[in-house]
Amino acid sequence: MIKRLAFLLLFFAGHICTFAQVQAPDDFLGYKIGTQYTPHFKIINYFNHVAAALPSVVKLQPYGQTNEGRPLVAAFISSEDNISNLENIRNNNLRLAGSAGDKTAPAENTPVIVWLSYNVHGNEASSSEAAMLTLYELVNPANAQTKAWLKNTIVVIDPCINPDGRDRYVNWFNSVVGKNYNPDLYAREHREPWPGGRTNHYYFDLNRDWAWQTQYESQQRMELYQQWLPQIHVDFHEQGINAPYYFAPAAQPYHELITPWQRAFQVSIGKNNAKYFDANGWLFFTKEIFDLYYPSYGDTYPIYSGAIGMTYEQGGGPASGLGAYKKEGDTLTLADRVMHHYTSALSTIETASQNAGRLIREFRKFFNDAVTTGAGKYKAYVIKNEPGADQRMAALTELLDKNNIQYVSSKGNAKGYNYFSGKEESFTITENDIVISSIQPRSTLISVLFEPGSKLVDSATYDITAWALPYVFGLKAFALEAKPGTAETYKKPSPVVNKAAETYGYVIPWEGMQSAKAAAGLMQKGVKLRYAVKDFELDRHHFKAGSIIVLKTSNGASGNNLWNMVAHACNAQNIEAIPVSSGFVDTGYDFGSENVKYIKAPKIVLLTGEGVNPNAAGEVWFFLEKELNYPVTLVNAGDIKTMNWNETDVLILPDGRYSFLNSKDFNELKNWVSRGGKLIALENAVAQLAGLDGGIKFKKEDDDTGDKSDQYAALKKFGDHDREFISSTTPGSIYKVQLDNTHPLAFGYPDYYYTLKMDDHVYEFIDDGWNVGVIKKDNLVAGFVGSELKKKLNDGLVYGVQDMGRGNIVYLADNVLFRNFWQNGKLMFCNALFLVGQ
Repeated sequence: MIKRLAFLLLFFAGHICTFAQVQAPDDFLGYKIGTQYTPHFKIINYFNHVAAALPSVVKLQPYGQTNEGRPLVAAFISSEDNISNLENIRNNNLRLAGSAGDKTAPAENTPVIVWLSYNVHGNEASSSEAAMLTLYELVNPANAQTKAWLKNTIVVIDPCINPDGRDRYVNWFNSVVGKNYNPDLYAREHREPWPGGRTNHYYFDLNRDWAWQTQYESQQRMELYQQWLPQIHVDFHEQGINAPYYFAPAAQPYHELITPWQRAFQVSIGKNNAKYFDANGWLFFTKEIFDLYYPSYGDTYPIYSGAIGMTYEQGGGPASGLGAYKKEGDTLTLADRVMHHYTSALSTIETASQNAGRLIREFRKFFNDAVTTGAGKYKAYVIKNEPGADQRMAALTELLDKNNIQYVSSKGNAKGYNYFSGKEESFTITENDIVISSIQPRSTLISVLFEPGSKLVDSATYDITAWALPYVFGLKAFALEAKPGTAETYKKPSPVVNKAAETYGYVIPWEGMQSAKAAAGLMQKGVKLRYAVKDFELDRHHFKAGSIIVLKTSNGASGNNLWNMVAHACNAQNIEAIPVSSGFVDTGYDFGSENVKYIKAPKIVLLTGEGVNPNAAGEVWFFLEKELNYPVTLVNAGDIKTMNWNETDVLILPDGRYSFLNSKDFNELKNWVSRGGKLIALENAVAQLAGLDGGIKFKKEDDDTGDKSDQYAALKKFGDHDREFISSTTPGSIYKVQLDNTHPLAFGYPDYYYTLKMDDHVYEFIDDGWNVGVIKKDNLVAGFVGSELKKKLNDGLVYGVQDMGRGNIVYLADNVLFRNFWQNGKLMFCNALFLVGQ
């Protein structure tokens, strides 16, 4: 057995052995934990073994499966009394949080709930090994200490949040490691191939998906999490090989709504962890790097939901293998990494048990305050249901429902902060608007998700600094300092039922993702579509540019089934297909005009592989395959010369560095574009094209005619060296973009769009194309931007189309599909795929 140093020294003395009822992990697996990586199925087998051997103290709850079919489970561990009363404890805990749905008074004399989440990043693989040791120690008959804790504590262990990513890493590593591991970092076992095991099947980072719940694994896990709402949540991670262990308290910035109690108890937990790490001579650090701001992490989301949320980071990660040399010459082993996570987990459980009563009282107070005074400056948020906003409103309510956020309808006059104008304005609330009161159980989360501007006490943040949902969804909204006086149940629109009828044709308004899904579905069935390049009126309906037109012309093969297919596709997306009686319009272009364009169903290729950002490739892959349900061929960038260019209509270059984008190969690519191809470049792919002859150009720095000489410019303080770069960066801020919505790339939008700016890239205006989206002066809306960068981010291009022969290059310099939660950018991507260049 490996030596469990911390708890052998400080919790109990004696030898941990195998008992008749339940086996230790070493005995069950047939090898010592820390000597090799355990495949996910064996981890599940071990948890099943413990639950079967000790059903009175362990309940194993399957809660779903991954994209690749691996099981997702959570283990509940406590005393016999608590496990036998588990459902009553859960309901009482929800009453403490004001979320039980009944008016029964909650009891405060109840167990504290500690939730431990392991291996959200699949190639940070030590934590799932530690999960098995932690489970065993909690049920170990020889450990009186853990038995005492479990009398007033329920421990929930999710042993592996990301099984697909873990097995991708573990299976690769086990296939390349030799009989003995090699600690030299240049050995192949330390060089994980693309895309790595960090992400899930679709290359999404699940640790940034807690609030948005775009991924299958997140949706299933969060459904279970919302049924419990623990008092403590720990998310186990790994960082660089040379980094000591990190645990709470966290670094600044803390969000201003994090309570004094939540801040103080992080310190209490940190001190208890430090006690055991000090006793073993293990290095650690606190209060650096890992802040508490962005709302969709495994520490911040629980905090905004009333818990003490924390990240624990062990040095290691995918480059560490089973053992690796650190810069000071020591060898970091998997056994070391496992032991550190094991120790911090048990220490945290101990602290929770010792403070169970206070944790419960403060948890209840958090939610009592939420339903009495609410969190934050604003007491309500009104989302206006303007014409054409139905699809985005539906997407917003879906997100609110996932997060148990209540919303109502109201009527009357009000005054509030207009997100789009940035001013206090009077307005009228109508019955179809959504009103979200911040005086409800999820008050803190609501305030964080809807805050118009970000307040930072420290600009050195770990993630984006702006995410207000009205900008994300492109919905007009107001933030109110006073709650509206009346409230009624919000009635979601009734399901749309289109009935197939004999007519000249149908028009599908181009208003959002449901429109795009319906169009994509029809194209998949071979239905030929057209779209209008300008607004038109027909049969007393006004249709905007981009509206999809379905006619019998060219669709003869569909026969009498054509209108049934249209009705079915639109019913599936809950949108209306409007019948029209003629191709002779009242205003605009007739359907036979050259300004009514035929949409060729494109054959799409997405570049992946070495040099491509896996997250960026995953965003496009997931969007096409899972959301739009449209086929895409994935080709490794290194194999681009083997492509069948005659069978490729659209080539997508997600964020990355492409070795083939040199002058010679770019000329070949331009030849394909000139013959009618369409190249869609995103983020850094745009920047790379900007360095090539014939491509877009970086915006030059504004010329300052003042005196630029400063003889003291080189005199800098060494103590400021780690913050110097901040003035020239933005970790993620929101800018207002002026759109040319007469261009197909911006169909379906007003003349503006809110973009998430994550770099310093803006470009010169295009002479031989179309400047569809530009940032003008003083267009920063929310988030942190360094003082030097702020001067640069104006009067530049972020979205554009360059015409080239019969084809086009579409430039999307900012990520319109960011983590799949930036809802308002998705239609622009569909425009790039289907409408541009037709």
